[in-house]
Amino acid sequence: MTDMQTPVPPVAGTTPAALRASILDHLRTSLGKDPGHSSIYDWRMALSYALRDLVIEPWFAATRRTYGEGRKRVYYLSMEFLIGRMLEDAAINLGLHQVCTEALAGIGPDFATLVDDEPDAALGNGGLGRLAACFLDSMSTLGCPSYGYGIRYEHGIFRQRFEGGQQVETPEDWLLRRDPWVFERPEAVATIGFRGHVETRDGRAVWLPGETVIAEANDMPVAGWKGRWANTLRLWGARPTTLFDLARFNMGDHTAASEPEALARTLSRVLYPSDGTQAGKELRLKQEYFLTAASISDIVRRFLGQQTDLRKLPELVAIQMNDTHPAIAGPELIRIMVDLHGIDFDEACEVALQVLGYTNHTLLPEALERWSTWMMGSVLPRHLQIIERIDDWHRRKNPTRPAGLSIFQHDEVQMGTLAFVTAHRVNGVSALHTDLMRKTVFHDLNVLHPDRIVNQTNGITPRRWLALANPALSGLVTQTVGDGWQDDLDRLRGLERHVGDAAFLADFAAAKRSNKARLADWLARTAGAKVNPDALFDVQVKRIHEYKRQLLNILEAIALWHQIRENPSSAIVPRVKIFGGKSAPGYATAKLIIRLINDAAAVINADPATKDWLQIVYPANYNVSMAEKLIPAADLSEQISTAGTEASGTGNMKFSLNGALTIGTLDGANVEIREQVGAENFFLFGLTTPEVIARRARIGHERAAISESQHLRDVLQMLAEGVFSPGDPGRYHALTDMLWNHDHYLVTSDFEDYYTRQRDVDRVFKESATWTRMAALNTARMGFFSSDRTIRGYMSDIWSVTSAV
Repeated sequence: MTDMQTPVPPVAGTTPAALRASILDHLRTSLGKDPGHSSIYDWRMALSYALRDLVIEPWFAATRRTYGEGRKRVYYLSMEFLIGRMLEDAAINLGLHQVCTEALAGIGPDFATLVDDEPDAALGNGGLGRLAACFLDSMSTLGCPSYGYGIRYEHGIFRQRFEGGQQVETPEDWLLRRDPWVFERPEAVATIGFRGHVETRDGRAVWLPGETVIAEANDMPVAGWKGRWANTLRLWGARPTTLFDLARFNMGDHTAASEPEALARTLSRVLYPSDGTQAGKELRLKQEYFLTAASISDIVRRFLGQQTDLRKLPELVAIQMNDTHPAIAGPELIRIMVDLHGIDFDEACEVALQVLGYTNHTLLPEALERWSTWMMGSVLPRHLQIIERIDDWHRRKNPTRPAGLSIFQHDEVQMGTLAFVTAHRVNGVSALHTDLMRKTVFHDLNVLHPDRIVNQTNGITPRRWLALANPALSGLVTQTVGDGWQDDLDRLRGLERHVGDAAFLADFAAAKRSNKARLADWLARTAGAKVNPDALFDVQVKRIHEYKRQLLNILEAIALWHQIRENPSSAIVPRVKIFGGKSAPGYATAKLIIRLINDAAAVINADPATKDWLQIVYPANYNVSMAEKLIPAADLSEQISTAGTEASGTGNMKFSLNGALTIGTLDGANVEIREQVGAENFFLFGLTTPEVIARRARIGHERAAISESQHLRDVLQMLAEGVFSPGDPGRYHALTDMLWNHDHYLVTSDFEDYYTRQRDVDRVFKESATWTRMAALNTARMGFFSSDRTIRGYMSDIWSVTSAV
């Protein structure tokens, strides 16, 4: 192939001496410092710039090839991109991790120190955003021409800390210092409107917004494995169209004079502002439209630079809506085609249908967004009109559509339905989730469009989640099966033939032990928790939500503590339970569960009779960097959501890849993980999805389950008596009342089975050779869960895009 077809990455042959020279040059020319007077920040920035220089050429070359070969491009719209730290990720993907270490030797701080100095990018909260980040990595690795589109949040969701065991939210400060990975694009702007009214001029609708802001682009190059290809993450920041109304200020209306600036700042300030008020709901809708409209404008502008007829959009453009947040993309694209380019409405709908894809991430009705028609009409008056016409178009096109099936229900716009009817493919993210989509939330739409719903089981990038996060294990993998697994994870199967080798298992166990020791040191430094690295590390890290059942986990921990106190000989192995995750600021029940975890930890960790056998640790402000420490050190992965509620999960994949065994329900991708790793290497418990539905239909199921479990009755009695809140005995009455009377997520029904399986975990962990063999088989059989496999599926089944490398 010619150089035009396959750009040669400039990283090839980069030596420590060459990188060192580049670092020192950036210290001088980019930062105005000399080595003797440079801070850790200065060194980190210089190294970041030096690595960024190496990404530029493949980034430019990828863009040139995409245009030069007339390639179709994917545009991935997501409210979250939880990308974590970029420095070490870039070093890993460019193949320069060791080169960085050697380049810095003797001239400044070591590489690990500089990595730790970088703040996590506060661009997401949980699995949705981390999945989007993995997809960006895989799209670049596979040479899939693409753009990611998001918002450059000033403060992210929030920084979490605990006061008196309670979650306290404070702003993230990740942008206090310059971000070396971002290129500002002041020329790439779009004017975004809100409110106003719609007029008819010359037979065509004209929307006259009452408020406007400017969306300004900030670009981050995303390099794939070995720098063969690089795509773009474009993050929109908002700025006012009018900086300041001096006339109103001079008239004494000082607050109103700054309203344009205030509107712009709020749009890109916080991820998921609380929607507990009408103002909060309006801000969320505006944020979602801001992201979507800016992105659609950018896509159309780019397309019109190559073509003149928007009817040909599907030839060059595939737009993926990551959840319902960007579901306004259909109406916005149709508005541009109809109002600005005079395309017939029905024809515009057909074009949009071919361009758009929609990924559904939830079966929870409350998570499928709905906006009141009043709100939609007030904030986006033209779009409400278009949605009404889309609904009519869909009804006319499908004469067998049931009378009750509509985008509008109870004076609300159903964004999940809107996304479905405007997308040519709607995908679930695990086999179980996709099956349940067809049977539940989209049953009627699936009957009308039986070929529209497809499955693309989620995946994770092995570059970050094994090569970067776990050098001890990834080094053993390379030593055992050779190189190449980083972009062909199925090669991990080669580990299977070594699980009978005592020397290999000893090395595998040693890698895990070193990760646990590293985590123990970190917990001692940052959380003041002294834990035993030889204990069983039992980890549950994810967003705090009732359906994820952190409550079940902490109740079982209390039951275990009580059992050890009552019968010391029942202690089999020491256990450290580690929690991590944030609750939405307005989610009272989730925040109460957080407080219970911390209150229980305070009592249990101080108990001299049990502290050598059970500890509970909850480090604050869980993020990607913390995950990179916790996941490689975990022995046991808690994936315990109520069956039928978790769409997929990706944390479950990261833990298994890193040699943790799973205790879990048949929910989400747990089903497929269990199939891949083997039922004998998975601790299964709990009701199945059909059993969950049947149990919920039984009146009084909570009390029946509690009556059958002495362990659970003991725990609930302790909560009721205030054992963990002695100064406030009634603190957890709301939780106990919920468990007795309206336990929707079936904590009580699954408790006894969960407790029993945890004791099986203890017994197997005590047989260290057996446990290590099971853990090694988990790692060996996780090749299916590479995000590279997932993206190949999207490329072929949804986007109709081919690889450029």
